[in-house]
Amino acid sequence: MKLLLVLVAAVVAGYAVYWQFNRMTLEEAQRTLPQRLAAKGFSEGQPVFLRIFKQEAVLEVWMRDDKASWRKFQTYPICRFSGALGPKLKEGDRQAPEGFYQVASEQLNPNSRHHLSFNLGFPNSFDRAHGRTGSYLMVHGGCSSIGCYAMTDPSVDDIYRLVAAALRKGQTQVDVHAFPFRMTDINMARHAQSRWIGFWRDLKSGYDRFERERVVPAVTVVDRRYAVEG
Repeated sequence: MKLLLVLVAAVVAGYAVYWQFNRMTLEEAQRTLPQRLAAKGFSEGQPVFLRIFKQEAVLEVWMRDDKASWRKFQTYPICRFSGALGPKLKEGDRQAPEGFYQVASEQLNPNSRHHLSFNLGFPNSFDRAHGRTGSYLMVHGGCSSIGCYAMTDPSVDDIYRLVAAALRKGQTQVDVHAFPFRMTDINMARHAQSRWIGFWRDLKSGYDRFERERVVPAVTVVDRRYAVEG
């Protein structure tokens, strides 16, 4: 019963977030971002970290404040992503990627046909080690996807603006961690029979490090597996 109440509360909170950004116009999002940031003690240009959760269909924006602490600024509903839970394997499989990615300035596309977009950097070194192929895997505006994460124009305007400002102010790369779901022990047990459970356990190491310490972990690839610092 307690678990059911928690799940219902999460769904209700998710709909509230979706409704907020579903009804906000692009112009309103652009105009109000400074005030929304200030209300939570942030400003444009502070370091940014993004987390994506497919099953929950949300993208979280975390920012590092003047005390060098990571705090969540906003949770944005993902309007659409394509494919199922699990990583992207090859060009044309219409699968949105999962894993640890980084966005640098050259990956920003201010002239996107989807209002604004940035490239996740797929395939990264892990993907290449597994022979995975694909290109132009983006976070973008609009609400259509053939392998990307479509956020709607008002939401992507916020996200892109914060990522671009952080990069301009000296953040070398913005980490983006894309997960199949919130990697709790309950969810891991629920998906224990998946063919991807070994891969997801490696992703969980990065998820747990941030949950436990609020530190964005350094991630490398060792023997074709993600290796999370700490």
